[in-house]
Amino acid sequence: MRPHDAPPTAGDAPLSESTLVDYAKSLDCIHCGLCLQTCPTYRLTGVETSSPRGRIHLMRAVGEARVTPDGAYAEELDFCLLCRHCESVCPAGVRFGEMMEVARARREGAVPRGPIARLLRHVSFRVLLPSRRLLRLTGTLLRLAQTLGLDRLVAKLGGARGRGLADLPRVPPARERRLLARETPGVGSGNERAQVLEGCVQPELFPHVNRATVDALTRLGVTADVPHVTCCGSLQAHNGDLDAARALALRLLDAFAGSQPIVVNSAGCGAHMRELQNLFAPEDPLHARARAFAERVVDFAEFVEPRLGERRLPVAPERSPLTWDDPCHLCHGQGVRAEPRAVLARLDGVETVALRDSESCCGSAGIYSLLRPADSQAVFAPKLEAFRATGARTLVTENPGCQLQWESGLRRAGEPARVVHLAELVAEGLGSEPAPPASTKAGP
Repeated sequence: MRPHDAPPTAGDAPLSESTLVDYAKSLDCIHCGLCLQTCPTYRLTGVETSSPRGRIHLMRAVGEARVTPDGAYAEELDFCLLCRHCESVCPAGVRFGEMMEVARARREGAVPRGPIARLLRHVSFRVLLPSRRLLRLTGTLLRLAQTLGLDRLVAKLGGARGRGLADLPRVPPARERRLLARETPGVGSGNERAQVLEGCVQPELFPHVNRATVDALTRLGVTADVPHVTCCGSLQAHNGDLDAARALALRLLDAFAGSQPIVVNSAGCGAHMRELQNLFAPEDPLHARARAFAERVVDFAEFVEPRLGERRLPVAPERSPLTWDDPCHLCHGQGVRAEPRAVLARLDGVETVALRDSESCCGSAGIYSLLRPADSQAVFAPKLEAFRATGARTLVTENPGCQLQWESGLRRAGEPARVVHLAELVAEGLGSEPAPPASTKAGP
């Protein structure tokens, strides 16, 4: 066997197409252990293989053909929330998120899922999420089920996953789920423009967040352009369907042409879009194009904070006290920490309190809370206790998955607190005057 510190060679069969991770990246891990207590699954189990360095060791062993991938290996890949907290504390700069996406992609061929699971993945990632019409239909059917009480029946009969579906927020009526206008002019004489990602889930479950995002931008004098592209591909990439993610990346590149900044109000989408070039090999011409795209992506808080100037943002006093929870893909995936807090510091009429261990994962992790509800709720439990310790009445976040997790978790716990997106507070604080009229280029 080749020594661990020897570089791979072209003749090493185990490091060809069957390799699950890039060998050099796996060697970046120095096994210092700083990642252990940041990892939500290791904190649940105390098992080394459920830690970042343990998973890296497994991926490397499979890549070197010292271990044959099996169900236990696949389970460890699925058990990871991909929160990337380990990246923030890693002194070696291991890009664990990228490694996990590649490992999950190649795991599908090595340890195939059952036929039902494969069908559900195909329908979800390649049929439903990329289609606005199917998402709209799904939202309408879910609203009908909620109106008829079928969600409560599913909760009783469907086990943990059924209860997870029942925990979804009430789907707004169709009139509230209309897409944003393709163009909304900024207030005043400024000529600044920005493009806005509408997203897949946000228009169906949290359309008010998208409206608040555009409202905030336009009140700051920024004209908001909204390409009607549906899915950015983040869920596909995080769950190992890299071919689907690449196809959706091409849609993004075409839809968001130009040089305007791209404002994203979803941390998971933003983290994926800021690393879009990782989907393409360096020699692929699309790599350079995706990198140029990624450099234009900016988080909502990053974009609005410097444009607020000396403004104070009065908000309803009944929101006080409020606390901020860092979405994992905002703080760990994008390194955005100061700007949301700077925006919150501008709020008038409310007290802001700190949340203990705010950078730890809430357990949402995209579709993780639906696929592994028991694990998701176990990860959420210490977050709930930390929230209770603050005495806050409002939880502020900047990611739809986190918003879903907090809303359902607080509801299960009988906590009357509200969950809001940062954009809602900014739009509220910027004034009560009517928003500028939408362009005639409106969406359906």
